Parts: sequence; C-alpha cells; structure tokens
Amino acid sequence: MCDILTGAGVDAIASEPESRMEVPLPSTPPVRLDAPAARRAMALASRTNAALYRATGGRLGGRWRLHSGFPRGLPVCLLTTRGRKTGRLRTTPLLHLRPWPDREAVAVVASQGGSARHPMWYRNLLEEPRAVLQVGSGLRLVRARTAAPGERTELWPLLVGFYPDYAAYQSWTDREIPVVLLEPAGGEAGRY
Repeated sequence: MCDILTGAGVDAIASEPESRMEVPLPSTPPVRLDAPAARRAMALASRTNAALYRATGGRLGGRWRLHSGFPRGLPVCLLTTRGRKTGRLRTTPLLHLRPWPDREAVAVVASQGGSARHPMWYRNLLEEPRAVLQVGSGLRLVRARTAAPGERTELWPLLVGFYPDYAAYQSWTDREIPVVLLEPAGGEAGRY
C-alpha cells in the first residue's frame, strides 16, 4: 500500500530529529476542547480534508503537517463508517500506521485530540465493524476491531513514536485511548 509507514519507517522518523520541529503540547488539554464550537470546527476541517483527499486521490489532504507532524507530514487515510443512528456513511481522515510488515493490518488511534469522549467514527465501528479504508486512490473493505490489551501494549510505543502528540492526548483524558486495527475483509468496497 502506498504511503503507509511500517514499524521500520517509524524508527527512521524517530531517528531524524532534524526532520521535525518539536512543538511540545501543554500538559493540560486546551480550554473548551469538548465545547460544541470546537467539535463543529473539527467536523468542518475533517469534511474539507476528506473532500480534498477524495478529489485528488490523497495528493491534497494526504499528509498531516501540524504539531509533531511538521514539517514533513504523516500519512493520512480516509475511513468510511456507517452511522450507528442514521445509517449514513461517514468519512473521517485519520493518521495511520502499518505496524507489522508481514500483516495487512493498519492501525489508527481513536484519540479525538485527547477529548473526554470517544470519537463518533469509533462508536460507529463498535456497532458495525465493516468499513472502507482509502489510502491514496486505493479503496479496500476492512473489518475493524479494538486492539487487544497485549496488542495495544505493543503498539502504543510505536504509535507515540510515529506521532508524539498521542502521549499528550492520553494524559489529557481519563479514558484509555483505543487503538483500532483495520484488517482486510475481502469483497469490494463499492458494495459497502
């Protein structure tokens, strides 16, 4: 798959301090992180990113260049889930990592920037684990599952090495931030 970093790729990024401009996050969450206006702003930014990503096959919107992703950028995918209440398809841009070179699983993190609540896409996946993953212009049908405790223990340091802000996000919330594994489900994404 194009543009998915493997565990070795994470080590390469971590060993290149000059490739990043480390901007430490505060030890406490931003004021009003869970405010309705902040949620609406995040939703608008996500919809805009997803539209640009889809229109360009990931050439625009395919790299996260903010915070610890600056300046090089980290790979972004689009995850489409079915709304658990509305039944409508919902697409969310997410950072992604392919942690095991010998497996097709892709890891994403349900951090929602350290918010006290799980993101909607994660709650949707708990109800309906089938989803569509887009990386670049490629689409695939996946089945999502929350990483088992042992897997999360293995993956969390890799994910924090990949995107150090995850550690700050975890410190801002009382909930354990879920790591979600997206595994190939077979079938055509167009039939979802």
